[in-house]
Amino acid sequence: MAVPRNALKKWEKVHAFALGLPGAVEEFPWGESVAKVDKKVFVFLGVRDGSHPLGVTVKLTDGTAHAHALACPGAGPAGYGLGKAGWVSVPLEAPGAPAAELLCDWVEESYRVIAPKRLIAELDGG
Repeated sequence: MAVPRNALKKWEKVHAFALGLPGAVEEFPWGESVAKVDKKVFVFLGVRDGSHPLGVTVKLTDGTAHAHALACPGAGPAGYGLGKAGWVSVPLEAPGAPAAELLCDWVEESYRVIAPKRLIAELDGG
Protein backbone atom coordinates (compact mmCIF):
# COMPACT_ATOMS: atom_id res chain seq x y z
CA MET A 1 0.00 0.00 0.00
CA ALA A 2 1.51 3.34 -1.04
CA VAL A 3 1.88 6.01 1.59
CA PRO A 4 0.36 9.36 0.53
CA ARG A 5 3.21 11.83 0.05
CA ASN A 6 1.56 14.65 2.04
CA ALA A 7 0.98 12.34 5.03
CA LEU A 8 4.57 11.05 4.83
CA LYS A 9 5.93 14.61 4.82
CA LYS A 10 3.88 15.40 7.95
CA TRP A 11 5.08 12.22 9.61
CA GLU A 12 8.71 13.03 8.80
CA LYS A 13 8.37 16.54 10.29
CA VAL A 14 6.74 15.20 13.46
CA HIS A 15 9.36 12.43 13.73
CA ALA A 16 12.26 14.90 13.41
CA PHE A 17 10.64 17.34 15.86
CA ALA A 18 10.03 14.62 18.47
CA LEU A 19 13.59 13.31 18.28
CA GLY A 20 14.95 16.86 18.54
CA LEU A 21 13.46 17.37 21.99
CA PRO A 22 15.90 17.20 24.94
CA GLY A 23 16.68 13.61 25.93
CA ALA A 24 14.45 12.08 23.26
CA VAL A 25 15.37 8.70 21.80
CA GLU A 26 13.71 6.48 19.21
CA GLU A 27 12.92 2.85 19.94
CA PHE A 28 10.98 0.18 18.07
CA PRO A 29 8.87 -1.86 20.49
CA TRP A 30 6.28 -3.98 18.70
CA GLY A 31 8.06 -3.10 15.43
CA GLU A 32 6.70 0.46 15.53
CA SER A 33 8.56 3.74 16.04
CA VAL A 34 8.12 5.50 19.37
CA ALA A 35 9.87 8.50 20.87
CA LYS A 36 10.80 8.16 24.52
CA VAL A 37 12.17 10.44 27.18
CA ASP A 38 13.53 9.04 30.43
CA LYS A 39 12.53 5.53 29.21
CA LYS A 40 8.86 6.58 28.85
CA VAL A 41 6.96 6.91 25.56
CA PHE A 42 5.73 10.40 24.77
CA VAL A 43 4.63 9.76 21.18
CA PHE A 44 3.75 6.63 19.24
CA LEU A 45 4.73 7.14 15.59
CA GLY A 46 3.69 3.76 14.16
CA VAL A 47 5.22 2.48 10.93
CA ARG A 48 5.87 4.31 7.69
CA ASP A 49 6.20 1.34 5.35
CA GLY A 50 2.60 1.48 4.17
CA SER A 51 1.53 -1.64 6.09
CA HIS A 52 -0.71 0.53 8.32
CA PRO A 53 -2.11 4.04 7.81
CA LEU A 54 0.23 6.75 9.06
CA GLY A 55 -0.69 8.36 12.35
CA VAL A 56 0.60 9.59 15.66
CA THR A 57 -0.59 8.98 19.20
CA VAL A 58 0.03 11.63 21.84
CA LYS A 59 -0.93 12.22 25.47
CA LEU A 60 -2.93 15.43 25.78
CA THR A 61 -3.97 16.43 29.28
CA ASP A 62 -5.05 19.96 28.36
CA GLY A 63 -8.81 19.75 27.82
CA THR A 64 -8.88 22.11 24.85
CA ALA A 65 -6.04 20.36 22.98
CA HIS A 66 -7.54 16.95 23.78
CA ALA A 67 -10.95 17.94 22.42
CA HIS A 68 -9.37 19.53 19.33
CA ALA A 69 -7.37 16.37 18.60
CA LEU A 70 -10.43 14.15 19.03
CA ALA A 71 -12.33 16.37 16.57
CA CYS A 72 -9.83 15.60 13.77
CA PRO A 73 -11.06 13.30 10.98
CA GLY A 74 -10.64 9.68 12.06
CA ALA A 75 -9.10 10.52 15.44
CA GLY A 76 -10.07 8.71 18.59
CA PRO A 77 -8.96 7.63 22.04
CA ALA A 78 -5.91 5.36 21.85
CA GLY A 79 -6.45 1.64 22.23
CA TYR A 80 -5.29 -0.73 24.96
CA GLY A 81 -6.86 1.49 27.64
CA LEU A 82 -4.49 4.39 26.92
CA GLY A 83 -7.40 6.61 25.86
CA LYS A 84 -8.58 6.71 29.47
CA ALA A 85 -5.29 8.39 30.39
CA GLY A 86 -5.61 11.11 27.71
CA TRP A 87 -3.85 9.41 24.79
CA VAL A 88 -5.32 10.30 21.37
CA SER A 89 -4.56 8.60 18.04
CA VAL A 90 -4.59 11.01 15.09
CA PRO A 91 -4.43 9.67 11.52
CA LEU A 92 -2.35 11.64 9.03
CA GLU A 93 -3.86 10.37 5.78
CA ALA A 94 -7.47 11.50 6.26
CA PRO A 95 -8.68 14.55 4.32
CA GLY A 96 -8.55 17.47 6.73
CA ALA A 97 -5.84 15.87 8.90
CA PRO A 98 -4.00 18.40 11.07
CA ALA A 99 -0.97 20.27 9.73
CA ALA A 100 2.51 19.22 10.84
CA GLU A 101 2.87 22.37 12.97
CA LEU A 102 -0.20 21.52 15.05
CA LEU A 103 0.91 17.91 15.37
CA CYS A 104 4.29 19.14 16.64
CA ASP A 105 2.52 21.32 19.21
CA TRP A 106 0.69 18.22 20.45
CA VAL A 107 3.92 16.21 20.52
CA GLU A 108 5.48 18.95 22.65
CA GLU A 109 2.51 18.92 25.01
CA SER A 110 2.78 15.14 25.31
CA TYR A 111 6.53 15.47 25.95
CA ARG A 112 5.91 18.04 28.70
CA VAL A 113 3.49 15.63 30.43
CA ILE A 114 6.01 12.77 30.36
CA ALA A 115 9.49 14.40 30.61
CA PRO A 116 11.25 15.10 33.90
CA LYS A 117 11.30 18.73 35.05
CA ARG A 118 15.04 19.17 34.30
CA LEU A 119 14.46 18.37 30.61
CA ILE A 120 11.41 20.64 30.43
CA ALA A 121 13.59 23.41 31.88
CA GLU A 122 16.18 22.67 29.18
CA LEU A 123 13.46 22.87 26.52
CA ASP A 124 12.40 26.23 27.92
CA GLY A 125 15.98 27.48 27.73
CA GLY A 126 16.67 27.39 31.44
